[in-house]
Amino acid sequence: MKETMNCIIVDDEPLAIEKLERLLKKVSFIKVDKTFTGSVAALKYLQTEETDLVFMDIMMDDINGLTAIEMMKTRPIIIFTTAFDNYALKAYEMDVCDYLLKPFDFNRLYKACLKAHECFLNKKSTGNNNSVKDIESRDFMFIKTAYKHQKICFNEILYIQGMRDYLRIFTTTGNLMVLQSFQELELSLPKDRFYRVHKSFLVCIDKIESIEKKRIKIRNEIIPISTSYYDEFMIYLKERQII
Repeated sequence: MKETMNCIIVDDEPLAIEKLERLLKKVSFIKVDKTFTGSVAALKYLQTEETDLVFMDIMMDDINGLTAIEMMKTRPIIIFTTAFDNYALKAYEMDVCDYLLKPFDFNRLYKACLKAHECFLNKKSTGNNNSVKDIESRDFMFIKTAYKHQKICFNEILYIQGMRDYLRIFTTTGNLMVLQSFQELELSLPKDRFYRVHKSFLVCIDKIESIEKKRIKIRNEIIPISTSYYDEFMIYLKERQII
C-alpha cells in the first residue's frame, strides 16, 4: 500500500509557501509536488493530477479557499493554513482535515500531518478491502458509534446530516450519531443509491418524495440542495432516468 502522500501548497504569499515547504521536508511521509500562488491555477492542476493532500490558504487574491474546495470535482484531504480564526467553524462544516492558524510551528504542523496521514491510510485500506462491486453487492454496513460498531441496512437510511465533528444518520427506525467524516462514510455507501446534495447533507435517492426549488422532501423533512451541487445532481438523476 502506498504510504507517502503527495501534496500541493496553495497560498498567495510566497514567503508562507517557502516556510511551509521547508517544514514539510521534515515530514517523511509527505512529498510536495507543486506550489501555487492562486486558486485558479491549483484547481486546473487538480483536474488532471492525482493529489492526496492540499494545504490551502483561505484569503486568496482570486478565489478564496472555502469556495475553491467547493469547486473541486474530486476533493483531496484538505488542511487550511490561514491567519484568520473566524473561518474555523465554516471549514469544519466543510469536512476539512485540519485548520492551521498562522503563525504555526512545526509541532502543530506535524500533528495536522499525522491526522491527514491517518485519514489517507484509512481511505486506502477501505478502497483495497471494499471494492465498488463489493459495496454494491452488500445491503448493509457497520458504523462506529460511541461504544460499538452498529450494523445499519442501506434501505433503512433516509438521509445523513453533517454536524461539525459528527454525522447524524436518519433512518426509518431512529437516528444515530457517528464520529466520522463524510468522505469516509461515502466510501462505504453504494454510489447508485446515495448522493451528496449539500456540504452538510447526503440523501438516499429512493427515499426522496419530491424535488422543488432546490429542496428535497423526505418524509416530513426539507433538505436543501446547494448551488454548487445542484447541476451535477440533476445530471445524475437524468442519466439514470429517474427524472
